[in-house]
Amino acid sequence: MPQASGSYHHGDLRAACLRAARELLEEDGSAGLSLRAVARRAGVSATAPYRHYPDRDALVSAVAAEGYRELAGYLAAAHSAPETPDDLAAIAVAYVRYALDHPAMFRVMFAEPCDPNNQERVAATAAIWDYVGGIVRGVFLGADPDALSNAVWAVVHGLAFLHLDGKLDATTPEVVDSQVRAAVNALFTAARTGA
Repeated sequence: MPQASGSYHHGDLRAACLRAARELLEEDGSAGLSLRAVARRAGVSATAPYRHYPDRDALVSAVAAEGYRELAGYLAAAHSAPETPDDLAAIAVAYVRYALDHPAMFRVMFAEPCDPNNQERVAATAAIWDYVGGIVRGVFLGADPDALSNAVWAVVHGLAFLHLDGKLDATTPEVVDSQVRAAVNALFTAARTGA
């Protein structure tokens, strides 16, 4: 609890609030995420989180930024130097798997209102966009990288939400992998042939 001097028992209040927010997300989804709930979970006064987060949107933005950084790690781990459409399909599978492994975080990243001016979130989102664009430029020489990046991200992102929402079969990782690879390869085939 806060000490009388106004200092907090946490060495890093910001990190404690983010950790508490993530725990709440995993337990209750975003419905249970509030600054007051985060303060309770972190064991600090109800006003302590306001030192770093002026409102819920700022907290959600910080949590989403963490998610974007984690997602970038998933994507890089799927294939460190993609050169072929199959490599890109492996990265698409990693994207969907991240969504299925971290559904509450994924929904916060993409479905929750947040602060559009939050620099941390903007930078983390830009890093994902740059990553996707770089892959597309490297794999599909001569293609319009912005347009194809938009198409790739839209398809893969749509697949992630369709799996999350139970619209596509997600009974096993193999089924998910197969569906994602088939959809992404169909897109790439169309892009190569100009169909």
